[in-house]
Amino acid sequence: MEALLYSFLAGTSTVVGALLLFLIGEPGKRTLAGLLGFAGGIMLGISVFELLPEAVAFGSLGTALTGFVLGAAMMYGLDRVLPHSHMSTGDDLVVENPKKMGRQQSPILRTGYLVLFGIAMHNLPEGLAIGAGLEASPDVGLLIAVAIGLHNIPEGLAMSGPLRAGGMPMGKVLLFTLLAGLVTPIGTAIGLLVMQAAPAMVGGAMAFAAGAMVYIVNDELVPQSNEMNSHLANAGLISGILLAFALL
Repeated sequence: MEALLYSFLAGTSTVVGALLLFLIGEPGKRTLAGLLGFAGGIMLGISVFELLPEAVAFGSLGTALTGFVLGAAMMYGLDRVLPHSHMSTGDDLVVENPKKMGRQQSPILRTGYLVLFGIAMHNLPEGLAIGAGLEASPDVGLLIAVAIGLHNIPEGLAMSGPLRAGGMPMGKVLLFTLLAGLVTPIGTAIGLLVMQAAPAMVGGAMAFAAGAMVYIVNDELVPQSNEMNSHLANAGLISGILLAFALL
């Protein structure tokens, strides 16, 4: 239950991003740069200082290396198949792989649905990471949940902006961002079931989660935060790594 609670709170922080957009507008780039950098630092620190060593302890070096590569490869595959977006350049939402969008009446609303689907699918391995972290220790699971929760706030902004601009009512936008976030505890539940059914897979699952998180940090958080404000992004990244190191 603890894992599902952490995962639920981390996943549904997408709604916080949507609420921020409606109540006070999009946060400044300096704030987002520090936030994304900090989340990335925590995720890197957890992966390097805790998940990979625990993966070797629970299994073997070969299992850890294989799990890490598979985790990173899965995120790469998702990026290739599912278009996604970010808010890192100027005031415009940048959409990658737009040919995957399909047809809708409103191009802006189409972008919103696209972002919603892409982020929802990316939330599955994030949920697995929380479950794998809790298998290592409660502190690790909590730190992963905090980092993913911080990461999900800008994702909520990325989802809600085009949906709202496309004419979707605010209540429906909040519901959709909530549903996308709820994919995270689903990922946690799947991961826990797999690890309970096959305890030998615990080490591999930890390494898999580490690979997925490192890919997310390098592919999304670091580039986006540096484009917004490189100094604050680096300060956030260093702070996150040091916090993870001190608490683990």
